[in-house]
Amino acid sequence: MRHYRQLTQEERYQLSALKELGQTQRQIAQALGRSPSTISRELRRNQGVDGYAAERAPRIADKRRREARKFHKRIPELITWVEERLRGDWSPEQIAGLARAMGYPVVSHEWIYRHIERDKAAGGERYKHLRYRRKRYRKRYGSQERRGRIIDRVGIEERPAVVDERSRLGDWEGDTVRGKGRTALVTLVERKSRQVVIQKVERATAEQTAAAITRRLGAVAEQVATITFDNGKEFAYHKQIAEALGCEAYFARPYHSWERGTNENMNGLIRQYFRPRKRLGYRAPIEVFCEGLHRQGGVSGGVAVIG
Repeated sequence: MRHYRQLTQEERYQLSALKELGQTQRQIAQALGRSPSTISRELRRNQGVDGYAAERAPRIADKRRREARKFHKRIPELITWVEERLRGDWSPEQIAGLARAMGYPVVSHEWIYRHIERDKAAGGERYKHLRYRRKRYRKRYGSQERRGRIIDRVGIEERPAVVDERSRLGDWEGDTVRGKGRTALVTLVERKSRQVVIQKVERATAEQTAAAITRRLGAVAEQVATITFDNGKEFAYHKQIAEALGCEAYFARPYHSWERGTNENMNGLIRQYFRPRKRLGYRAPIEVFCEGLHRQGGVSGGVAVIG
């Protein structure tokens, strides 16, 4: 299991100098023998309002750690704060995001999910506030991926650091949502704008999934720079997708769904829309909607685009 190792002060001086020379984060990472994510994390966490300065970075890092430890001691208050938002049907990702924005990075969505699972095991009902039921948390070290190997798979660690910044259009995340029987929805979310494209497929095969993606994104191929996929075998034709759209394809690490957080959150909303509801006679909202369109002479082709 790899652990994040903080930059040394010498490396910080080198980073600062290379940044002044106009080097990209990837070039700086290569020069320092570090991963692009490490450089991106250092710049994001330890720069001031007027930019990054090697002399000031250690003080910012120390201050952040002190505040994190101080907040961690307030666990009862923290749990109350989290649970208030859970009762308001906030997702763990939204709660963790607000905590980070408030300067409390110790609150992660994984921690919140585990808290919910402990409560459920004790007979609690906090899990009922989740938009969709999450697969049981599993420790990731020492486990093996059993979903089959994807040939020529390129991991997210090789993805350009600029994708993490959400500073440009064209970086997409892709996944599938299983429906009734063998049908599925191919979902694609653009990271900066949160634009969503949804395409129904009769079976979530690699061939049908690739065809759906290239057909739906083909019209905006100039705005497709990267796509980051889940590790499902339905994305085995990733090279054909990348070639057709002129983009690069990457894969999140197994069981690291938060690396495609935009897509995962949107899939939760989509499941709500396609989930049967009691007040609709246990039919899904999409079924009722399409029936209404049909009666009014509209057309429903199984494709939805959400802005």
